[in-house]
Order: sequence, then C-alpha cells, then structure tokens
Amino acid sequence: SMFSRSESGLWEARSSSRCFAIPPNMALCQNIGYDTMRMPNLLGHESPAEAVQQSASWLPLLARECHPDARIFLCSLFAPICLERFISPCRSLCESVRESCAPIMSCYGYPWPEILRCDQYPSDHLMCISSITNSTAQTGGQRAPQASCQDCVLEEASSSKDTLEAFCRSDFVVKLRLTRLKYSPLTLSQYSLGSKLVILKHGPLLGGQIRSRIELWLERDASCVRNITRQHPRGGTFLVMGTVQGERLVVTKAHLWHKRDKNLTAAARKWKQYRCRN
Repeated sequence: SMFSRSESGLWEARSSSRCFAIPPNMALCQNIGYDTMRMPNLLGHESPAEAVQQSASWLPLLARECHPDARIFLCSLFAPICLERFISPCRSLCESVRESCAPIMSCYGYPWPEILRCDQYPSDHLMCISSITNSTAQTGGQRAPQASCQDCVLEEASSSKDTLEAFCRSDFVVKLRLTRLKYSPLTLSQYSLGSKLVILKHGPLLGGQIRSRIELWLERDASCVRNITRQHPRGGTFLVMGTVQGERLVVTKAHLWHKRDKNLTAAARKWKQYRCRN
C-alpha cells in the first residue's frame, strides 16, 4: 500500500507521493481554502484524472446539502491538502457527515460505502480535520438539515424521450408559474401560484383537485420549493412532476420552463400521443 499508518493513527506519505494543483474540472473540491493536493490520495487514486472521475459521483449528494461539512470531509480524502504528511479527517467529522448524508444516499439506493468506514479515522486529537461548523455542538444550534427522500431538485431536461419516460413514471405533471410575494403573508410560502395551470397529467386526482394540492405543496414542502427557486428567486414557470401520496403531492422532478429548451417543449408537445411502455 502507498501509506503506512503511524502510531498516532495518521497516514504517513511514502516517498512516492507528489503534489498536484487541484484540477479546475474537479468540481467537488473547488474553493475549499487550499489549491494543491497530494496524490495518491487517501482513497488510493493514483492520478488527478482518476480522482476527478471518482469524485464526480458525489456531486449530486452535495447538491442535496445534507451536511455543511460534507465537502470538506470528502475533499480531505479525494484531494488531501499537500503538507509533509497526510492529515485524515477526524472520526467525529466522518460520523457527523454520515449521520446526515447516509439517509439521503439510501433514498437513491446507495449504502454508506465501506471505503469511508468512520472507525478507520483517528478519534479527535490535534492532527485530524474536524468539523468546521460547530452547529450540532451548540444545543439549540441549527442541526444539519434532516433528509427526506422527497426532496426535489431543479434539473435540466435531458432528451425528450427521457423526459417522456419520467412523465410516464409520475402520477402528475403540471406546468405552473410561481411569483415571489412582495410582502410576507401569514402562509409559510414566499411564492404565489399563477392563475394558469397547465395539467399534462393528473393521474389519480381529479383535474379540479390539482390547484388546491399544489397550494398545499407550496406551503408545506419549503425545502423543495427553495431548491426549485434557488437560482430563480423572483419566481418563474416550472414543469413539476411527482407522485400522489394520500392528500399530499410529492414533487420528484422539476424543470425550468423556457421556450428555448427544445427537449422539454418537444416532450410536452408529444405527450398526448405518447404511449407509455407499461
């Protein structure tokens, strides 16, 4: 192995390790407070290219903001800071990130990987990377956000065929307009629903029930609404789809609607004639 563990539980670099600039296409580890990394890294990747490729699969998890220190934890392994010796993450940092992020990973069917087993990292002492946000330590401080598998993300539409298949898998598909409220009303939502709803699919609901259910979704599912509007704080027109669970609508996918998005407009146009496979 490239590393030998010293008595103190740190990873010692063998002479064959080298420093590299963190590549600009390593999106996971940009703007983390340092810009060179030691290779092979703590996950055994031999080259920057391999580290870039392997790290990309963690980007969706970061997009879910499951833990404020998730990026620092992952980068301490994928792109360890270039010092005389490797400094591994503290066990408490690993456990804290795992506690918040493992539930979200399991939403997508991924277990917490064996290669990130927390008991392999040193218990907190001077020479390991500990939490930056001390949020869980302060009682009453903000806990890391709790995972719900329902959290939706705003994404680019891929091919119109994929989008049509997503319509097939959803109970409802609706095009709606959200407008930022100028004043903060008594409702929780900061957005109002435009008067015109285009219902592409209403599934088990009656067409007339959709508006009231979406109003309810706007008010109750704040994290989903925030995800959708984060890049569009004044609001916009969105195509949302998802499942019906009892009284609740659960939005699983959302796309920004604009006429230049050929994949999305084509999917909406073809939907009436489209035959779902099952």
